[in-house]
Amino acid sequence: MRIIKLQTLKRFWENHKDAEEPLKAWFKEAECSSWQTFQDIKNRFGNADVLPGNRVVFNIKGNKYRLIVKIHYNIGVIYIRFVGTHAEYNKTNAVEI
Repeated sequence: MRIIKLQTLKRFWENHKDAEEPLKAWFKEAECSSWQTFQDIKNRFGNADVLPGNRVVFNIKGNKYRLIVKIHYNIGVIYIRFVGTHAEYNKTNAVEI
């Protein structure tokens, strides 16, 4: 999969050092994947949640952080839409971000 905006993750882990390794691990796994459906993701990341508009929420570092991506399965592209703390996620409209 091609992932758009690694820079978003980098900016986040610069301020949240404990998120760096889990986000790098997620990135590496996503980049090497060829997800065709949400079920492909769910099979690997059992705690991932699907949202409308081909968005997926991943729990990072034991649910301390949340990552929202939008996936275009047909062309193999993942757009990083949000990364933040659980509290920041609760204030976010995850469907529209």
